[in-house]
Amino acid sequence: MKLRDRLQQLIYKIIHPLVKFLIKIGCTPNIITFTGFILNIGVAVIFITGAQEDNRGQLSYVGWAGALILFSGLFDMIDGQVARIGNMSSKYGALFDSVLDRYSELVMFLGICYYLVAYHYFLSSLFAFVALIGSMMISYTRARSEGLGIQNKGGFMQRPERIVLTGLSALACGITSNFIGGDYKLYLPGTSIRIFETITVFTLPITVMAVLTNITAIRRLLDAKKAMEALKEDK
Repeated sequence: MKLRDRLQQLIYKIIHPLVKFLIKIGCTPNIITFTGFILNIGVAVIFITGAQEDNRGQLSYVGWAGALILFSGLFDMIDGQVARIGNMSSKYGALFDSVLDRYSELVMFLGICYYLVAYHYFLSSLFAFVALIGSMMISYTRARSEGLGIQNKGGFMQRPERIVLTGLSALACGITSNFIGGDYKLYLPGTSIRIFETITVFTLPITVMAVLTNITAIRRLLDAKKAMEALKEDK
């Protein structure tokens, strides 16, 4: 079993009592999915509110947004477990979950891009947008492949990884700012070339995500091509 699968199973065991409780009180998967979406709107609101502060070094908003991203990510796991354990799975529920997951991610990145643009981190905002493109294409290639009868779930930087990376990096950025300050900058010795600042704790992982999400989407595209060619050979 892969490390990712082991961690997933561990999280499922941890949240199992909560899942049973939600089923007992009659909470449906769709309600949980919608709650996760509302929380992601909250993430965007925090980023946008932080962007209104006339202080580029005030990164506590980034930290709080990161904490909420991680918390909302739990709902992304809970809804599926409630559906399976509570025997409430349905085709519409699966569609509702997928659609709101996309909306949640779009809203979250809206907040991130707004914050970065507001404080003139233009290059970082570009990478955030590229990460959003990659995230959407990962989902699209899977959905389109499955529409053609091909299972296509491979690759790194799937939704759980994206949630964890974005949430942890934002939370770490907020915490780091409490120790070194939100406007800390490190320059290449003897030059005015900036090689690090506090916000980098958040923006560097986003840049990595921009690369890896698009690599994953391209890999899925190539995997689908191989699967199609294999089907032709079988015929």
